[in-house]
Amino acid sequence: MPELDLRVLDDLSGVDAADWNRLALGHPLLSHEFFHALHQSGCAAADSGWLPQFLTLWDRTAPAGASAPRLRAAMPLYLKTHSYGEYVFDWAWVDAYQRHGLAYYPKLLAAIPFSPVSGPRLLAATDAERAALVRAALALARDVSSLHVLFPQPQEAALMQAAGMMLRANVQFHWNNPGYASFDEFLAQMSHDKRKKIRQERRRVRDAGVSFRRLRGDEIKESDWTLFARCYNRTYRAHRSTPYLNLEFFQRLGQTMPRHVLLIVAELEGKPIASALNLYSQETLFGRYWGALQYLPCLHFETCYYQALEFCIEQKIKVFEGGAQGEHKLARGFLPVKTLSAHWLAHPEFSDAVERFLEREQQGMARYVDELNEHSPFKSLQEEE
Repeated sequence: MPELDLRVLDDLSGVDAADWNRLALGHPLLSHEFFHALHQSGCAAADSGWLPQFLTLWDRTAPAGASAPRLRAAMPLYLKTHSYGEYVFDWAWVDAYQRHGLAYYPKLLAAIPFSPVSGPRLLAATDAERAALVRAALALARDVSSLHVLFPQPQEAALMQAAGMMLRANVQFHWNNPGYASFDEFLAQMSHDKRKKIRQERRRVRDAGVSFRRLRGDEIKESDWTLFARCYNRTYRAHRSTPYLNLEFFQRLGQTMPRHVLLIVAELEGKPIASALNLYSQETLFGRYWGALQYLPCLHFETCYYQALEFCIEQKIKVFEGGAQGEHKLARGFLPVKTLSAHWLAHPEFSDAVERFLEREQQGMARYVDELNEHSPFKSLQEEE
């Protein structure tokens, strides 16, 4: 591998968007536009406990015909002063550190803020460059308590494990589209009771008089973003939580990456009552955030799942990632998928304790996945016969 310069960036303003996106391989939540929107809106910034410390590798000299060295590899990395917005929970580790008078924060986290989405975390073309990023991240972590990499790809996790990091498994629920021609064709593959339940849920929303608009790109107006932010904020506060994101972030998504945005708006008697924001590529739709101004039975399922499933079928999108947790997704056609995270703790005794904990947790996780698979929502062989 040629000699490269390592730079730690607290802002992506100086990085050409096209160069970054070349490494992101079309993943909308790894795009320059998505990260820049998080940083510039203050949602993922030093004041919110997410200080960007992006690792980047650059050619030492500019290629022939270029005016500046080329970006060769990158790793989205943050210095965190809390553990909110991560979806891989380390609160027990935090508590153990505090009970022993040790500081768990700050820590280093490689992740997409507020988004439990799998994908590349080592944005590079070669394993040598990926390994260099892992070594650089571990070296940086020696000045803090720990390094955590959330939802990497399996081959990246293997590199991290080889470098001394511990792996942790979790479960999400994803919907797969083998090429359904319609929502009814999808339902036809479900077991009778699950198919009946979905039809009943959809009918309840329809009979209540709710209609839906699916908006993409330039179809999304300023008033739609204002509505979505209002719905999002109200739902967070109804659960006694503080919203992570703000209107400026949503507006920036609409302005800078419109071809990846799907906004679903629910209306009752001509007035909007709920909204869901999704991001998508040609291959995958990522269910992200939602909110409602009033409660209606089954409104959440229709707005967040069934409308999005219809969109995937229409657009021939192969995978719908519904986000973290939620066994209720299983009954609606989402199947369990194992996800990974990688962890390194500087304190040797705590590292040993966490390693033992992860071994026990992994055994329980394997049993949990087996149990979920026994309750598949799709037809059994006996039903097909």
